[in-house]
Amino acid sequence: MSDSPAEPQPPEQASSVSDYLEQVLATCGEDTSGHISEQLPAPGDTDPAQHALALVTADGTEYAAGDDQHYFTIQSISKPFDYAMALDDAGLERVHECVGTEPSGEAFNELSLEGGTGRPLNAMINAGALVAHQLVSPDKADPQGNGEPTTSHHPEVQARTARIVQGLSVFAGRDLNVDRELAEEEYAKDYRNLAIANMLKTHDILEVEPEEAVRGYTDQCCVLVTVRDLARMAATLANNGIHPETGERVVSEGAARRTLSVMATCGMYDGSGRWLARIGIPAKSGVSGGIIGVLPGQVGLASFAPRLDDEGNSVQGVEMFAQLCADLGLHLMASERRDVAQWLKKLSDH
Repeated sequence: MSDSPAEPQPPEQASSVSDYLEQVLATCGEDTSGHISEQLPAPGDTDPAQHALALVTADGTEYAAGDDQHYFTIQSISKPFDYAMALDDAGLERVHECVGTEPSGEAFNELSLEGGTGRPLNAMINAGALVAHQLVSPDKADPQGNGEPTTSHHPEVQARTARIVQGLSVFAGRDLNVDRELAEEEYAKDYRNLAIANMLKTHDILEVEPEEAVRGYTDQCCVLVTVRDLARMAATLANNGIHPETGERVVSEGAARRTLSVMATCGMYDGSGRWLARIGIPAKSGVSGGIIGVLPGQVGLASFAPRLDDEGNSVQGVEMFAQLCADLGLHLMASERRDVAQWLKKLSDH
């Protein structure tokens, strides 16, 4: 069976885009394998039956289905956006000195660095995300804006986290906030990331104190989002760093392009190679069950379903993306590029 049909056609049963997305949710929702991440402070509070899909085109047209108003923490999906901000704040040369761009071939929370340089291999694993986090400039935080982080003894941590939350908010096109109680619970048992941060400090890769880096990174991961927020954020990367609905430039074109390049090869943990071969678009997942995907110049996609596979990716989410990318012909390596907006309009008129 081909992953990219020669001519995608709207399903005969679907009467609208929302109807089509509901069909995708229903089909993929039949798979109840996987597990809720034990890394979440209260995994037992997560409803495993919840799921949602959203798409936002580069011209700002938005579609969603399922539990699209459900809030969950952004977790590792924050990494590409934080990386893009770091590229603009610190500059490409400085970021590249501190963080590589190669797939790690290891678990996302592995205590390992690149041989010879001591750098994390990429910004999509925890070691690289901690470094990227501290490369975002606290001086660019708007003191009047949202983004006040959880309690911290260090004002620079507060300012940097505020800057990141404000940046994520601009990506989403609305004010986002940290789940403060959850962030405190997560930080209290974040021994693994503290070990990684201490390892980075011994290699002079981390400029701030390990506790400060982990404190701010934990707040970053505990920003609350919906699947619609994530689709808008993904669409902003698809639109060369310009929010497709507000028209505001969020990050530079160069930062968006480099971020998508790293997402394509490193965004889905140990499954990144299989993802690129099968589904074929830059993507990033998080342990709360979210996934974002980007077809440059055309569309941002997001899914939510909390059951994870052994690599930390949403079981249902992967299948949702596989079906969407097959139906819409999104694979980057396809010989013909599809006009997604036209396909969606065709389905709306169907």
